[in-house]
Amino acid sequence: MIAASIILGLTMTFVGNLVSKTIERSAVQAAADAGALYMTTFLEPYVQELTTTGSLSVQTAQAIDHLMTSPTLNSHVISVKIWSPDGTVLYSTNKDVVNKSFATAEIALALEGKIVTEWGTLNEVENSYERSLGIPLYEIYAPLREFGTGRIIAVGEFYELAEVLEQEIALVRQEVWIVVGTATVAMLLLLFAIVHRGERIILRQQHALSRQIHEQTLLHAKNIGLQRKITIANQAFSRINELTLRRCGADLHDGPAQLLTLILVRLDELNTLQERNNKNGTQPEGDALETIRNAAQDALQEIREISRGLALPEINGMSLHQELELAVQRHRQRTETKVDLTCISLPENVPPQHKVCIYRFIQEALNNAYRHAGAKGQAVLVSYAQGLLTIQVVDAGDGMASDCLLTTSTGRTRLGLVGMRYRVESLGGKFHIQSIPGTGTKVCAQFRLDYPGNPPSDATSDLASAQE
Repeated sequence: MIAASIILGLTMTFVGNLVSKTIERSAVQAAADAGALYMTTFLEPYVQELTTTGSLSVQTAQAIDHLMTSPTLNSHVISVKIWSPDGTVLYSTNKDVVNKSFATAEIALALEGKIVTEWGTLNEVENSYERSLGIPLYEIYAPLREFGTGRIIAVGEFYELAEVLEQEIALVRQEVWIVVGTATVAMLLLLFAIVHRGERIILRQQHALSRQIHEQTLLHAKNIGLQRKITIANQAFSRINELTLRRCGADLHDGPAQLLTLILVRLDELNTLQERNNKNGTQPEGDALETIRNAAQDALQEIREISRGLALPEINGMSLHQELELAVQRHRQRTETKVDLTCISLPENVPPQHKVCIYRFIQEALNNAYRHAGAKGQAVLVSYAQGLLTIQVVDAGDGMASDCLLTTSTGRTRLGLVGMRYRVESLGGKFHIQSIPGTGTKVCAQFRLDYPGNPPSDATSDLASAQE
């Protein structure tokens, strides 16, 4: 709109000036034509003597002076000059320029039969008298002709008052500029209305397009999020499926397999005892059979519990401290060995899956301590500090070399330790084994439990004291 206003304003200004100047020239020319016709009617009878003498007589000059005193004529015409074809002033209201020659282009044009007018300041030397009057004038040059032949014998110059003409031209110029200005404003208003309406349409379309783009962006982001969730879900499903299978193996190994191992051991003892009794002719003792029966019942119960969802019904609703005491107490009862339990600043809230993992971790670690360390120095140390739950199971046995921590002497994988690692790491925890021959073994599991209701207690000093 600004650019259009500037261009249209400049264009209409040029048009207005052109029309004004054209009208001005037309008005001045029309006035000159009328004045020339009027004056030639009065002056041509006085210049007929130029056809024979080449100059005006004193009587003719006096007659023209008398003519110029007429109120009808001098109210419009202020000064008169009569020029010969060679540019000499033959007559003038100002007697100082009579019989003087001046070079003017207007004389040549008038001699060609044209009516010439000059509008504006009078700068020529021969116009000194007219300038001294201090009133607006305009010049008219008209050819003066010989009667009968129409031959141009002189040029008449008239100085008429320009006040009326200036007023008429100013009025016409004002009317022209009013028309041009009105047309310009009307075009600008029409252009503004068109552009404004187009702008509103563009803005509506732009808003609609922006809204659609925003909706498409949200939809695209939502689709990406859904695809990401699908990918994560597929990965999580595969991971959960693998971890579930691993947990099933770990649960079967840590629970029923241990009991069945005990049954096999007792069966071997019973077989040896039976062979001895057969040689001696006595009956086997009932303690071995009772132990086998209890172990088989426990194994059956464990398998049923695993089948219900790999969770231990006994720990549902228990606090972490109660769960730890239950795991340690059961091991004491089964093995009739001593186990020390130390708990420092336990968290208030522990997820169920973590509780199952902790229970199985302690159960497997204590079974390994009983089987491989002869139950020497068995201890469970649990602490919670800065949102980190740490479970350590230690013994004072002979220990193992670092290359035998996860494999046996025959090269087979130690399923118990591997199962504990899988179980801990599947919940985002860290699993660590430290064993030096002759100094015992320490199995450690750590879980990050930054949940509401679990303040990050500072139990570092207590933990150091307990480890000592």
